[in-house]
Amino acid sequence: MEKPLSDIKVLDMTHVWFGPWSTMMLADLGAEVIKIEPPWGGLGRIPQRGDMYGGASSTYHHLNVNKKAMAINLKTEEGLNLFKELVKISDVVVQNFAPGTMEKMGIGYDTLKELNPKIIYAALSGFGQTGPYSERAAYAVIAEALAGQTMSQGASVDPEGPPKSMTGAFGDLAPGTMAAMSIIAAIRYRDKTGIGQMIDVAQADCMFAYNTGTTSYLLTGKDEVTRRKEQEERRKTTGGGMMRIGGILEVKGGYIHLAGWRPKGIEKLKKIMGVEEIDPEAVKELIKTMDKFEAANFFADVGLPVSPILWGSEACENEHILARNMIVEIEHPTMGKYKAVNFPVKFSETPINVETHAPLLGEHNEQVLVDYLGYTPEKVDELLKKGIIAKM
Repeated sequence: MEKPLSDIKVLDMTHVWFGPWSTMMLADLGAEVIKIEPPWGGLGRIPQRGDMYGGASSTYHHLNVNKKAMAINLKTEEGLNLFKELVKISDVVVQNFAPGTMEKMGIGYDTLKELNPKIIYAALSGFGQTGPYSERAAYAVIAEALAGQTMSQGASVDPEGPPKSMTGAFGDLAPGTMAAMSIIAAIRYRDKTGIGQMIDVAQADCMFAYNTGTTSYLLTGKDEVTRRKEQEERRKTTGGGMMRIGGILEVKGGYIHLAGWRPKGIEKLKKIMGVEEIDPEAVKELIKTMDKFEAANFFADVGLPVSPILWGSEACENEHILARNMIVEIEHPTMGKYKAVNFPVKFSETPINVETHAPLLGEHNEQVLVDYLGYTPEKVDELLKKGIIAKM
């Protein structure tokens, strides 16, 4: 069945997390994403810690499913010319090099749009292509820190404690999602006008936009410390209320996260407990002999939003995650069959699934060059021998 982006060809020059997450979303939605790596392999293939699986890190496998791969030496004139040929038949180029890198290589946006005026060129970086910080290096944690997220994360754990970094590289994945959405918007605009464009996606900009606390400050003029102190004073003067039974609660052998401020659920809990007002300590006493699944089921039956707090390994075995088809089995050339995380959104007319493994280095060199550029197998072999392309 045809997928939403099945007529779109993307040249993916990204590495690490931010860029590959963005292009993986496009690939999952049906775009033909051709991952361009140097002959020695991209940074994402090498694990920062842990082992390699099938020649790559587990992160690489997570972020590069449904893609094809080419390994081209862009430090050679012949390699650059090969890349330019691919640009002419592509719709999108995505890169997350430091600003100015593509220009130094001779394949910046101005050059590429001369080759293909309809090209959509997405430049992903830590601080953007302009501004006083544009040349600074960045990772997820750096963007989170500048945007106020790290201070907020720490204060949510302990108002008097130190800042804390967010887990899961949210500063990569959230901006990567924003980049994918923006690329699709640019494709839509091109569909209507025939005009391509450049997209400048900065992690810091995106993380700033994701921080709702900024709007609170802009509206009130009060910083977060002041607002938190005022909120705490209001709690003291108005009594416990519903909000105070929420949060992370310890149970037998684990924890749950309870969002205990849904009025209907609170009223039902009062009836079950036979009380006029909810006492947080009484709630803790009620569930202390339950394990996290029993406690979660209890509050879910009451009508309060709740979940057992799971490790990622436990989430992989969770009945709801499995019922939602979030884990699928795919085939890898060297590892055989293995399980992978599926695309999370369900489409009624164009179902989306992860179907192919994260590619081996240069795995699709011949397919791309023969099928799209009309090269002969002999020409491909010649490029391989000369070191212009490479494969695992």
